[in-house]
This record gives sequence, structure tokens and C-alpha cells, in this order.
Amino acid sequence: MLRTLLILIFFVGSLKAQIDFGKYFTEGALRFDYYHIGNAKNESIIFDKFIKEPFWSGSRVNLIDTFQYGAYFIKVRQPNSGKTLYSRGYSTLFREWQTTDEAKKITKAFQESVTFPFPKDSVVLEIYSRGGEGEFEKIFRMGINPKNYFIERLKPDGTVIKEYYSGMPSKRLDIALLAEGYTASQFGEFKSDCKRFTNYLFQYSPFDSSKNKINVWGVFTPSSESGADIPADSIWKKTALNSSYYTFNSERYLMTEDYFKVRDLAASVPYDAICILVNSSKYGGGGIYNYYAIVAAKNKKAKQIFIHEFGHSFGGLADEYYTSSVSYKNFYPKGIEPWEPNITTLVNFSKKWKDMIEKGTPIPTPPEDKYANVIGVFEGGGYVAKGVYRPSLNSLMRSFTSNEFNAVSKRALRRMIDFYIK
Repeated sequence: MLRTLLILIFFVGSLKAQIDFGKYFTEGALRFDYYHIGNAKNESIIFDKFIKEPFWSGSRVNLIDTFQYGAYFIKVRQPNSGKTLYSRGYSTLFREWQTTDEAKKITKAFQESVTFPFPKDSVVLEIYSRGGEGEFEKIFRMGINPKNYFIERLKPDGTVIKEYYSGMPSKRLDIALLAEGYTASQFGEFKSDCKRFTNYLFQYSPFDSSKNKINVWGVFTPSSESGADIPADSIWKKTALNSSYYTFNSERYLMTEDYFKVRDLAASVPYDAICILVNSSKYGGGGIYNYYAIVAAKNKKAKQIFIHEFGHSFGGLADEYYTSSVSYKNFYPKGIEPWEPNITTLVNFSKKWKDMIEKGTPIPTPPEDKYANVIGVFEGGGYVAKGVYRPSLNSLMRSFTSNEFNAVSKRALRRMIDFYIK
């Protein structure tokens, strides 16, 4: 009962009226770089540095997170009153690694960063971790003086491509496409790929009807060699962001652990969401909520990989499949409602898509042809066949035999777009 009360207090405190941006913040963003260290059972946040980035492209109205998505959550508070000035949820590669067998054997460090509008006066940064019962627990607290001369001033050196521009960044969703594994002589190739992936984005609902709410930027920095690392084949490339296949020993999981470099490159433009285009034809990609998406740009399925992974990184969507092997173990504990909007354990289904179920549709919903085109509650999702449910028989978050998001995911994505443009 006490735990439920604490969770309620946390959520209600995060749903208060939005903050007057001009009263508390100024131009630019403050980035907190840190190392996330731990193993399967423990975690610690180790301070590295503060950096002032030149742009804050996020909303200047919606500063308080109303979604409560992510494995982690930050709050920026006034030191004396405790008033929350900014908050945001996010997930990390570290949290995924914690569920692997390797995390049971060793302790490891991952680079991570969080950003928020540059404060006018001193603030307190708090980081919360979502525990095994689904509650947020504070794991870090640090006071910040924005006048501290040790805050580094970042001077981004990426070459900027203004690929698609619909309006002022603070009233748009700004997407940064980063170059990885493109040499200096392949700049034209990257520029073409930026256009291609922007066109891909606008082929899918709800992005197709939101073109006037989105900006897309390309950011190029040359790599010494083309491609990405493929450790199992003894292929090692010198690239700008050090991306690699076989992340967590999963061949198709293409990621980078050099997150500070990712953020440095993205800071060349106003950005709310990051997608890394890797100059590779080998199937692979990945996406983590409010972290980044990454895709093998030259693969024949690159369009669907990109949209699927962007669903993870931007919308917080979960995987709806359960037959493909992954390195994660017990990713969704029994008896806990997942935070992702498109899967459920039926523990708290009322806050998911219950309102979208047509009268007469059984819950759970049998995997029968007559329910192929309806929103239901189909068992299997989140990497397991039993106990986790998805909204439709098939969708882009389950299989590439489908080429669209289901209605539940579309609604979640639309709500996220609208959050950024106010």
C-alpha cells in the first residue's frame, strides 16, 4: 500500500501545470555526461562533465513529462522549493545489458547523457531508476550552478544538411540523421540517404499527416573507413561513432556505445530525436527510447528497419514479436504492467488501449482470421509467448510482413508528436 502511494505521489507531482520557460531557462541546452556502472543487480551514476550545447529545440511549453515512459526519469528542480522545472523519461543500453547473462558475471560502464534547457539559476538534477515493481527510485542527485566556468562550451563541427524544414524548432519535432561509416568522399552519398530516409518517414502514418510538424536535419562527419564493425567476422572499422554489429552477441543488433560522440554530433543542429544512418548493407539496427535509433542504411529492408526502430526510440513502442531470439532475459516481469504503450500484461489494462476495444471483442482475443483487422488483446509480445499481450495480430512492431503500425501505436506516436510541437 505504501509503495502504491509513493508511485501515485511521483506521478501526480509530474502532472502539474507546465512551467514558464522564460522565467527559469535561457537559450541553449545543458548536457550532463555520466557513466552508468553496474551489473545485473546494482547500478551507479558517475559524473563526467557538463556541456552547454548551442540549441534547445524541445518544446518551451511542455517541459513536464506527462507520459512516464522509460526505464529512467530525470527531474530538474529548484534547490529550495523543490519545484520541478523540467522532467523527461528515457531508456538506455545499460538497462538492456542488465538483463543479459553477461551482466550476471561482470561489472561494466556505459556512456550516457541527459539534456535539459539551460537554467538561469542554480538547479538540482535528480535521476530515477524504474525498479522491479515498476516504481521509480531516486539513484542520483546533484546541484548545478549554470555560472560554473567548468561547464564546457561545445562547438559542433558536423556539416549540416537542412533536409526538411517546416518551421521554428521549438514548435516542431526535430529529427537529426547522423552519418556513420561514410568517408569524406561519400558525403554526396550520405546527402542522398538523408533525402531517402526522410521520404521513408513520410510514407508512414502518422508521420505522413504530420509533415508540417517535423524538421529533418542531416549531420555529416567523415569516417576514416566505410561500414561498421562485425566482430564475428574479424572486421573492425575506423568510423566516426564506432558502431558495431553483435551488440550483446546478437548478430543483427547494430549499436554504438560511444554515446558522448553521438551527442556531440547531434548537437550540430536542433534535435529532439536521433537516428544514425550506418553505411552498411548487412541487416541490422536498433532503437532505445529517447536514446537513439540506428539502421544499416544500405540494406534492402532499410525502410522498415528505420521505421520500426524509430518507433522504439521516438514513441517508446515495444517489440510485439516473441519468436525471434534476443539476448534479454525476463525483460517484462510477471505481475507488472509494462510502461510501453503497445503491450500489456493486463495488470493495468485500463491505462493502455482498453478504450479502443470494440464491444464484443473477447479479452484475451483469439488469434483467428475474423479478428485480423481489429484491435484486440492478442497473447505473445515483448519477446515471450505467454503473459504479455499486443494490440493486433500483426503490425510493423511485430513483423515486416506488415508494413504499418497498428492503431494503438499510431495513437501513441501522434500523441508524442503533439507533445513536442506545443
